[in-house]
Amino acid sequence: MIHDILAFLPLTVLIILALVTKNMAGSMSAAVFLAMLFLHKENILAGTIDAFYETASDSSFQFCLILLVIFGGVIELFQQSGALQGFGNLISKFAKGQKRLLALAWFMSVIMFVDEYLNSITVTFSMRDIMDRNRIPREHLAFQAHAMACCLCVTIPFTGWIGFSLSLVSDYGMGFTEYVKAIPFMFYPIILILISLLLAVGLFPKLGYMKTAYERVEAGGPTLYDEGGENLVGIGGIDDVEPSSALNALIPIIVLISGVLICDNDMISGLILALAAQFLLYIPQRVMKVSDFFEHFLNGAKGMTSIGVIIFLGFTLSTANEKLGFFDIVIGGVGNTLPAFLIPAASFILVAFCVFAVGSCWVVMLITMPVFVPMAMAAGVSVSLTVAAVMSGVCLGYSLCFYADAVFMCTAGTKVSNITIVRTTIPYAIIGGVISAAGFIICGLI
Repeated sequence: MIHDILAFLPLTVLIILALVTKNMAGSMSAAVFLAMLFLHKENILAGTIDAFYETASDSSFQFCLILLVIFGGVIELFQQSGALQGFGNLISKFAKGQKRLLALAWFMSVIMFVDEYLNSITVTFSMRDIMDRNRIPREHLAFQAHAMACCLCVTIPFTGWIGFSLSLVSDYGMGFTEYVKAIPFMFYPIILILISLLLAVGLFPKLGYMKTAYERVEAGGPTLYDEGGENLVGIGGIDDVEPSSALNALIPIIVLISGVLICDNDMISGLILALAAQFLLYIPQRVMKVSDFFEHFLNGAKGMTSIGVIIFLGFTLSTANEKLGFFDIVIGGVGNTLPAFLIPAASFILVAFCVFAVGSCWVVMLITMPVFVPMAMAAGVSVSLTVAAVMSGVCLGYSLCFYADAVFMCTAGTKVSNITIVRTTIPYAIIGGVISAAGFIICGLI
């Protein structure tokens, strides 16, 4: 019992401190310290250092770190070249008004379904300034980009998430066709995608933080609210930069997307190619000197330092939570005590909680798929329905986890804090979660 309580304590401390202090670095540090203390006791110093080395050598963290460095430089170059202003001027000619702009951002997310990072980064940084001009709160852009990025990766069957999922269920005779059959039952991601669209065109009510954000802007307040916490992204503004051709933004974006698709969905390759495209565009046009190009790139990369540290601590805490026995505690007690018709609904809820607690999707999928799929098969429950429940739970937990890597990508693109993005998401996640749980119970009974 004491061990179970200790396993939940770091996450509890993180949530409380983050909400009270609005300081993610301090809150995350305290949570990591507690987790290291519980794991290593008197060997906390050596254990913490080993944990840091483990995080630094993690390929997923390395990917995030490299992505942030290059992304920061690319964004700074877009800003200092005047490309974003030119892009905004072009969009304003074709998409006038809040509804059209939000619908355009929604459509852009659908096009960029192949990778959640590509989705979040491209949509947020390319649309935020033109949305500011049209008095759309940054919270709406951040929520929409985050929700769409999380949900499209599991509902469109041509992403890395799907390939990983299929590798986990192939031992149970399930392949691509069976996964496609499961997609109509992925209630939560489908509901969030629809809510995002309906919100964009004004056919769904604004709730909670979203409603407050619009009231602030309508009263003459800023589109980006100063929350008083630390600034996780230190990339400057573009107020004093003259607009340049919209092609200076469009061409690198097209190169980025094409590079990702050509290079086997590798986001890093796409960003490097986009950076090369910027160099070949900006220098011959004399938009900036070669020395200025590299200076701006380094300034953008340095602007990502704080968020890089937060993500490093998040990966460390994620691994520590796993070692503290989260999965054993949350899932281990289910076993044969669960009625057959509740297996899909329980899978949905438990997976969502695990993703929220651990902050990692693929780790949770790796552990829970081999638990719930055989359980469903033994109980005579549809395997496709159970897989749909697991993937829906992944989306729910991921959309609400305020220290998962995906939410920080939206923070980097919009400068809206990760806490605010999750707070804005909560009412819509509750609606989607309740409807989804009811749907899984009904389908389990049928």
